Amino acid sequence: MKYYLIAELEITDQSWVADYIKNVTGLVERHGGRYLARTPKVERIEGERKPAGIFVIVEWPSKESAVAFYESEEYRPYRQERIAGARNEFFLVAGEDIAKAAGGAG
Repeated sequence: MKYYLIAELEITDQSWVADYIKNVTGLVERHGGRYLARTPKVERIEGERKPAGIFVIVEWPSKESAVAFYESEEYRPYRQERIAGARNEFFLVAGEDIAKAAGGAG
């Protein structure tokens, strides 16, 4: 089953961003991930919570591949820089429809 990383970032220190994008993009792809969105263009259509500055959506072939990437030694220094330089909310979402109402959704 596919899994989706949904991340909200509010960057507090820009110094890590260029190096992170340059190096982590390839790491994600080598671990089987695929960026679906990486953008500040977010519009709230319902609710009251203020959206973060950047939203990221990454599709993973499985939960295991997402977790293996996140916990990898190769990613660790970039993760630490991101955590130090941004307020982060990361969610791992199963690609399933628990109501089984959508055509084709698992």
